[in-house]
Amino acid sequence: MLINSELFDRLRRFPDVEAPNLLAVDAADRLILDEADSALVAAPDGSVVVIDDHFGALTLGAAARHDASGMRVHQDSIVAERALAANADREGLSDRFTSHGLDAELLAGAQVVLMQLPRSLSALTEMAEAVARHASPDVTVFAGGRDKHITVAMNDVLGRSFGEVRASRGRQKSRVLTAREPIPGEPSYPVTETLSDLDLTVVAHGAVFAGPRLDIGTRYLLDFLRQTPRDIDVAVDLGCGSGILAAELARHRPSARVIATDHSAAAVASASATAAANGLADRIETLRDDVAGSLPEASVDVVVCNPPFHVGAAVHTGVAVKMFEAAARILRDGGELWTVHNSNLGYHRNLQQLVGRTTVAGRNRKFTVTRSVRTR
Repeated sequence: MLINSELFDRLRRFPDVEAPNLLAVDAADRLILDEADSALVAAPDGSVVVIDDHFGALTLGAAARHDASGMRVHQDSIVAERALAANADREGLSDRFTSHGLDAELLAGAQVVLMQLPRSLSALTEMAEAVARHASPDVTVFAGGRDKHITVAMNDVLGRSFGEVRASRGRQKSRVLTAREPIPGEPSYPVTETLSDLDLTVVAHGAVFAGPRLDIGTRYLLDFLRQTPRDIDVAVDLGCGSGILAAELARHRPSARVIATDHSAAAVASASATAAANGLADRIETLRDDVAGSLPEASVDVVVCNPPFHVGAAVHTGVAVKMFEAAARILRDGGELWTVHNSNLGYHRNLQQLVGRTTVAGRNRKFTVTRSVRTR
């Protein structure tokens, strides 16, 4: 519809990374809204829920096309949440929705759920189970994504929580899975595992990168934590995931206050639970934030970071650079940033320019660990 086309042309990704090859709206957004059109027409105000809207296309598209109000929205990423808020403010649609966690308050009485399919089956499992457990018995879920990221396993995941699952016809390399007849059950997430070699209990919600496991980049960086300065007051695990680096840093530096921060609500909840499971709740503070933006300038002694090398499906260094800039802002003069990254990415120049003198602390066949000393 024309009203959505005009709206979509104006949507921005900000405050997320913006680039010519990174768009605020994709074909899956458009197809989800088209597939859900008749359901949205019939849905009473307050009965529409949106999950993981990337930048606001689903929420604001429903508001503009159907004059929908009282929508409840859950976005795991605080960056997506802020992008939706900024786009809604520019369009005069801020009063059409409220933001919530992935819980009963979000889903109670929901009759229509619009959802961007996550790439992780564990994240989809937690979402599907929450909808089946809390939404109205007559709820219909419209979950869409790009064909290259949709697998048969996603049908199976939805099929465990819904009696009927069907796939739409493809359009512009996108597809929508429609699910009805919820089957309420006990939640599978969060999950808990013990890393025996570290004697560490890890708790993880479905959307957390690597789940309760230890990814190989983080494992390599752990070998260098004992080389961080001993006499420090504040340390930050930037992009904390399930909180493994934060927990180990707290163990190695018992005098330090450790802040585990991530843009993801699932990650922050997981890191908090991991800290509690290991008796570190009084030492580790968790913070959902966009690259530690709320922390004061020059307030931190050490930052540890395992940055991503992609934005959504696109290989892009923008997020890593944004994290390096954030570390440079919050580190005190002489403070240290310890980073692990794929060796082929060549972050050395970025770190040298943005943070300060950068040296290679270690390198194996795949990863490089660097130490950057902040100079102001």
